[in-house]
Amino acid sequence: MSLVFAGVCSHAPGITGRAQMADPLLRDPFHAAFRAFAQELRATRPDALVLVGAEHFGNFFMDNMPAFAIGMADEYEGPIEDPAWLGIARTRVPGNAELSKRLITEVMQSVDLAYAEEWKFDHGLAVPLHFLTPHYDLDVVPVNINCQGPPLPPLHRAWALGEALRRAADKVSERIAIVGTGGISHWPATPDSGKINEAWDRDFMDRWVRQDRQALLAYTDAEIYRDAGQGGFEVRTFISIAAAARGPGTIRHLQPIPIFSVTCTLGVMEIV
Repeated sequence: MSLVFAGVCSHAPGITGRAQMADPLLRDPFHAAFRAFAQELRATRPDALVLVGAEHFGNFFMDNMPAFAIGMADEYEGPIEDPAWLGIARTRVPGNAELSKRLITEVMQSVDLAYAEEWKFDHGLAVPLHFLTPHYDLDVVPVNINCQGPPLPPLHRAWALGEALRRAADKVSERIAIVGTGGISHWPATPDSGKINEAWDRDFMDRWVRQDRQALLAYTDAEIYRDAGQGGFEVRTFISIAAAARGPGTIRHLQPIPIFSVTCTLGVMEIV
């Protein structure tokens, strides 16, 4: 059919796990915006959600770290973390192995990738799904970009993945929504954990909403690490969505929430 929705969102574990500790004047508008974002997605009547995330060593590790991977199963499980810590009950998430195979086959025409018939979701996918599909009634096709273990795929390859995902979505008969989930700036599991570079985040999202390919791909990993932390490498997921959508973006929410350790972000892009 075609790509019917494209957007990006944050996935920090504190969004659900530390919600009760957050300032309600910051938390409540963000959670409300996340629910509205989900309604916007569901209004496009998708048959499946392609969720592009950055897996955190729950399934892939340095003994075998693919640059890109797509799930190919009829069912997934998550979250892999302690449900009490994350604030999300462990559950089974519906997939669609046959649809995944068709998407993978098309993506492989231009981008090399791995596929996985077993995949346990961590907070990077579980937190967005908690808002986007609270009843777990939408087929999910998980996509992973290596944003954890250098050498990382170059930013232009993340763009190429997005282009390939768009081509694949447009070739299948199903209506496809695609959402990228990640940072933006954050320093998890370091002495700087909790730090937020709001100015950098706003500059990045300005490039994103303008669909400025040259500016989005101009960052070096050294610059990202310096200014946005190792968590900033997750901008690859946002870049892939820009490539898939092709149109300009609109920010639905962009507000630092200190207890969540990120600038909580929601954005949608026109599909052209």
